Amino acid sequence: MDKSYEDRLAQLGLELPDVARPLAAYAPAVVSGKHVYTAGQLPLVSGSLLETGVVSDSGAEGTVSPERAAELAERCALNALAAVKSQIEDLDRIQRIVKVTGFVASATDFYGQPAVVDGASTLLGRVFGDAGVHARSAVGVSVLPLNSPVEVELIVEFH
Repeated sequence: MDKSYEDRLAQLGLELPDVARPLAAYAPAVVSGKHVYTAGQLPLVSGSLLETGVVSDSGAEGTVSPERAAELAERCALNALAAVKSQIEDLDRIQRIVKVTGFVASATDFYGQPAVVDGASTLLGRVFGDAGVHARSAVGVSVLPLNSPVEVELIVEFH
């Protein structure tokens, strides 16, 4: 690896945000053994949710397009990486992204959850290369905290 993971983020025009404050009684991330487990991360920027609503192909008012939801999943992944860094201090200690779980607030006729969660998965692959290849779940749900369209959590192995 010629460049650090944060250099790769910068090349993509991205930077890690501050760790999002928990919305309730939990920690943004915890370490157990050689793994960091993040809490579910929402698409927050400076404490504000970027979008609200359910994901739908319909274009109806109050819905979020699958393409926009994938962008929001990327933001969730960045927030999760910030939570990881808060525990291990340096992203270059990441050995691999083990698991991504994405939750998509879905309209009853929306079945494209995998494409939405690809926003997070694709970012992790671009930043971490082979170490970003992970297992994954993409789960459709009726509602998420703060009416967020998407939420992402990570399990990361580090050295």
